[in-house]
Formats: sequence, structure tokens, C-alpha cells
Amino acid sequence: MTDYPATIDQYLENISDLRHKITARNSAGEILSLADATKLSVELIRCASQDGGKIIFIGNGGSAAIASHMAVDFSKNGRMPAICFNDAVALTCLTNDLGYEEVFSQPIRMLAKSNDVLVAISSSGQSLNIINAVKAAHSIPMKVVTLSGFDEANLLINEGNVNFHVPSTRYGAVEITHLTLCHALLDLILGKKAV
Repeated sequence: MTDYPATIDQYLENISDLRHKITARNSAGEILSLADATKLSVELIRCASQDGGKIIFIGNGGSAAIASHMAVDFSKNGRMPAICFNDAVALTCLTNDLGYEEVFSQPIRMLAKSNDVLVAISSSGQSLNIINAVKAAHSIPMKVVTLSGFDEANLLINEGNVNFHVPSTRYGAVEITHLTLCHALLDLILGKKAV
């Protein structure tokens, strides 16, 4: 029989322990402290907003849910322009016409400006549509923040100006930590203190 109190305590403890294991680096692969990476991300997003830019969130599956959630929160609570490319009609049209690998890069090429910031979320860091979107963002050029997990040698790990990595192979743990990091960025931009 499952010991539910012990199991849920262990689950939450494992999630909590990840906070000490998150790594961050810049585009050159140089390790940043979590505080420095957070500060740089906040500055990039704040500058984009003040300069008339927008924050673009992308992700697949659970990461798409995070992207959608954060686009709403940054717009509503943060009062800064933020969007997410999760419209079903656009997704199916672009996938049908260009292939799923281009489903985010095409809207970025069409709609993004150099004063925007792309927040690219991928649990595995291996999704080609996310990688292609980041490459499209660099061609504009615009700033990029990435959030990945799983293997530290993933394709996304050095692709952003700031790259957060959650060293876990459990989707739930990576997704919860990515969501927490995104909420923390918004709260810091808004000047909220930790609860």
C-alpha cells in the first residue's frame, strides 16, 4: 500500500531540491550565477517592454501551456505586450504547409522585431521547432531567454542570451521549475518580494 503522506512529501522535497541544481549560462556557454542570470533576464525583458517591444513565449505540450500562461500573466499583471504562438488554426496551417519544425520560426520572422524578447521553453531542449525559432530570432536580431531540462548537453543550452537549465529527466519537475522561474521573473520585474 502506498504511503501517501511520505510520497507527496518526498515529491515536493525533490522539487524543492532542484532550486539548488538549476544552472544558467550565457550564449558563450559561460556559467552564470542564478542571481546574475535572473537579473540579466529581468533587464532584457524590462528593456524590451520600455522600448515598445513585446515578449514572445513558445513551447510544445506542457511547455506550450506554460508559454500561454505566462503570456497572459505578463500582459495582464505585468502590463507589457506579450504573446504566445499557440493558436490552433495557425499551428495546423503552418505545420501542414511548412512542417512542424517551422511552426514557430515562421511567425517570428513575420511578426518579431529587434526590440522583442523570445522566451523559448523546452523540457528536453531538443525540439527542432524551438531551436529553429531561436535561430530565426537571432537573425532579426532579438534577445532570447531559454529554459530547458533533461541532458545538460541539449541543443538549446547555449542558444539564448540567458539559458536556464533544470537538471531533471522528469517532465513534471522540469515544467514546474520552468513555470516557477517565469513567475519569479515577472514578480521581480514588478518589484514584488518573495512570499
